[in-house]
Amino acid sequence: MHDLLAGKRIVITGAARGLGFDFAKAIAQQGAQVVLCDILSDRLQQSVAQLRQEGLAADGLTLDIADPKAIEDVFQTIGQQGKIDGLINNAALATGVGGKTLEEYDLELWDRVMTVNVKGTWLVTKAALPFLRQSNNAKIVNIASDTALWGAPKLMAYVASKGAIISMTRSMARELGEQRICVNAIAPGLTKVEATEYVPVERHQLYENGRALQGEQKPEDVTGTVLYLLSPLANFVTGQLIPVNGGFVFN
Repeated sequence: MHDLLAGKRIVITGAARGLGFDFAKAIAQQGAQVVLCDILSDRLQQSVAQLRQEGLAADGLTLDIADPKAIEDVFQTIGQQGKIDGLINNAALATGVGGKTLEEYDLELWDRVMTVNVKGTWLVTKAALPFLRQSNNAKIVNIASDTALWGAPKLMAYVASKGAIISMTRSMARELGEQRICVNAIAPGLTKVEATEYVPVERHQLYENGRALQGEQKPEDVTGTVLYLLSPLANFVTGQLIPVNGGFVFN
């Protein structure tokens, strides 16, 4: 264990599995207390228990970021225990939203993706702000996607939602800069996690062969950038988008 984030309290949404869990583990290993939030209640408790078994400081709260009241309640609970030093907006709807052309998308699915990925990110940030303001040089890291940079086909709602995350990040950074809250985004490429098992083999091969650093992207390829953005090393970095994809697409 190291101490890059010692004494910090970091909230991660969508943290029960996949990249969100890997973020939480890497952050806790750097000395922070992590609060994992996720709609998958059973899986969330298992993940928190795993971190605690490894001697890491972790708590978990069930959260559906499509539910505004639930967001308010969860952050009131979190805030009762003190300030928040960092927020990772990782929760998003990705599984089952691809493979359809723009003509095949139905309104219900489109609205669901936008509700979770865009409105949910805004509402979580809004609810966290009173407690982020209590910290010195608080950090927000929004998880976008490099699909928004290269325009992945048959994934339009997701791509559009992640493009919105990039734009929201820049607007948030302008608004919150005077409060010394840094807001940045990362755009991971296709990463080998549970949630990407549904992605067609052809898409995996496209990434692996098209990267400047050819090969498979793993969670540990992404976590280092998140740790940097949460740390004091990034106290003068805000409004930025950092693609983390092995050079599949450049920003």
